Amino acid sequence: MKQTFTTLLPSSLLQTVKNTYDAIRRLPQVPAAYLHPWRRESIRRLAALKDTRKGQRAFIIGNGPSLKQTDLTKLKNEFTFGMNRIYLMFPELGFTTSCLVSINDLVIEQCAHEMAALKIPKFLAWRSHRHFKNVERLTFNVPTFLYTTYTGPKFSTDVRGRVWEGATVTNVTLQLAFHMGFEQVILIGVDHNFASKGDANRTVVSDGDDPNHFSAAYFGKGFRWQLPDLDTSEIGYRFARQAYESAGREVLDATVGGKLTIFKKVDYNSLFQR
Repeated sequence: MKQTFTTLLPSSLLQTVKNTYDAIRRLPQVPAAYLHPWRRESIRRLAALKDTRKGQRAFIIGNGPSLKQTDLTKLKNEFTFGMNRIYLMFPELGFTTSCLVSINDLVIEQCAHEMAALKIPKFLAWRSHRHFKNVERLTFNVPTFLYTTYTGPKFSTDVRGRVWEGATVTNVTLQLAFHMGFEQVILIGVDHNFASKGDANRTVVSDGDDPNHFSAAYFGKGFRWQLPDLDTSEIGYRFARQAYESAGREVLDATVGGKLTIFKKVDYNSLFQR
C-alpha cells in the first residue's frame, strides 16, 4: 500500500507530504527544545557565537584510523572541533581540542560523565540532556545543547533552531562551524570507511578491539554503537558543500587516505606552509 501510494504521487507532492509528516512527528519535542531553561541558555550562547569567527579557519577532527598517520601537533594553535570520544587522544596530544561536539544517543549515554568532566565547551544533542541532570554535582557547566533531529534534511546556517543530523556528527559540526562564521573548514580523520559492515544505523555491541577508529578502545569490548549510514552522510555533505560555496567559503578534505569524495582534497602538510 505504501509503495503504491509513493508511486502514484508526484515527487514534489510526495516530498511535501513527507516534510509535513516529519514536522508533525517533531511537534511534541518543540516546546522543551525552545523553552526549557537549558535550551534557552544554549540559544543565548549560540547567539553570542554567531559569526564571531569570520575570516578564520578551523579543523574538524574525525576519529578515523588515519589520525595515527597525521601530525596532530601542528594543530596546537588552531581552532579545532573534536567529536565524540576524541578526548581519548588528549593525553597523547598534550593539548585539547577547542571544543567537543557529540550527538549520538548511545555514545553520549555511555560517556556522559567523561564528557561533562572535560574543561572545554561542549555542544551536544538536546535529546541527551537527561544524562546531565546531575551536572550541578560535577565540576563544570551544563553543555550547550543543539536541537538536532533525524528527519527533515537541510543545512542550517543558524544552529539556534533545528539542526538536521545527516547521519553523522561531522555534518552537525559543519553546520556549527558555518554558524560561527569560519571561512575555511578543513576535515581530517574523516576516513568515511568502516571495517565493520552491516545494515545502516543497526545497533551492535563491540566484541573486541575497535578497528574503525584511532584507538582500539574507542568503541571497545561491550560498547554499544550504531553501524554507519554513509549514503545519508553524503547527502548531508553535499548540502554542506553547497552552503559553504554559496557563501563564498570552503570545506577542504585533508584526511590521509580518506574515501570521501564530496569535498576538494588537499595535502595536510601544505596547510601549514605559511
